[in-house]
Amino acid sequence: MLSQFLSKQFIDVIQWNEPEDGVLSYRYPMQDMEIMNGGQLTVRESQMAAFINEGRIADVFGPGLYKLTTRNLPLLTDLMNWDKAFESPFKSDVYFFSTRQQIDQKWGTATPITLRDKEFGAVRLRAFGNYAYRVADPRVFFNQVAGTRDAYFATDLDGQLRTAIVAGMTNTFANSDVSFIDMAANQATLGVKIAAELKTTFAGLGLELSQFVVENVSLPEELQKVFDQRVGMNMVGDLGRYTLYSAAESLDLSAANTSGAAGMGMGLGAGAAVAQVLSNALKPIGMAPPSAPPQTGAAPLISASVPDAPQAAAKFCIECGKPIAERAKFCSECGKPQ
Repeated sequence: MLSQFLSKQFIDVIQWNEPEDGVLSYRYPMQDMEIMNGGQLTVRESQMAAFINEGRIADVFGPGLYKLTTRNLPLLTDLMNWDKAFESPFKSDVYFFSTRQQIDQKWGTATPITLRDKEFGAVRLRAFGNYAYRVADPRVFFNQVAGTRDAYFATDLDGQLRTAIVAGMTNTFANSDVSFIDMAANQATLGVKIAAELKTTFAGLGLELSQFVVENVSLPEELQKVFDQRVGMNMVGDLGRYTLYSAAESLDLSAANTSGAAGMGMGLGAGAAVAQVLSNALKPIGMAPPSAPPQTGAAPLISASVPDAPQAAAKFCIECGKPIAERAKFCSECGKPQ
């Protein structure tokens, strides 16, 4: 029993297998244990290891198999004031760092950001995408981020990195000459520019930003409707014809509303007026209005040869000035409601 107890106090092989995704650093369990001088350290591909003495990072090892001696641990030897022939077991904290790519990390704007657009003025934009990074400098990452925690995960960094990304993205968009309407065609270029803006920020945390993708840039829903109307106006081009198009749509709506005799009458009257407006507006410029057709057939109801015949009261159109019947609701010439 005593020999079994003592054997657990000394470590001759140090290695780490990542148990799950997203682990950036891991503290090897060393409580009440000492490392055998001449012991073996195994660092796998996509890993780095560091020896820490009293909270200070000393020697760092890349992938490989190492025999732990004072020759392979020069910084720790100096910190511990060991003799070069030191062969006794020793205590030290050992941290492993995962250097593989942390892929498909999501970023996005929690709220729309306001930017000045060269074509549309001030606009509010939403954007999202993904990015990938890895631990590139264990010394900086240990000192600036992870510290002496037993384990540090990618999720612990999410908030900090997203804030940095939105700040860099805002700065890039603000200094870009690309209008919002052209951003969809330039998302790859914008991604490259944003990545260049963020590399220094990531390096300050001991990280390397290896990929940055802008997946979508859009407007908030209420602004998207206004933008769609603006695009529609640009596509129509001529405001007058756009007005006629809108009038024709309202004619369809009026014809569809058949509830009640009054509604039917109003729909017919509005339809006649709109039809007259469309007819006049679509005539080629300079074309004279058609002359009144010659009267044929039956004689007029009011004959000049009958002086005592009562004359129908008349009024004039408020739009074109043509005489119309007193009870007429629309002008027969221009279609203007009276």
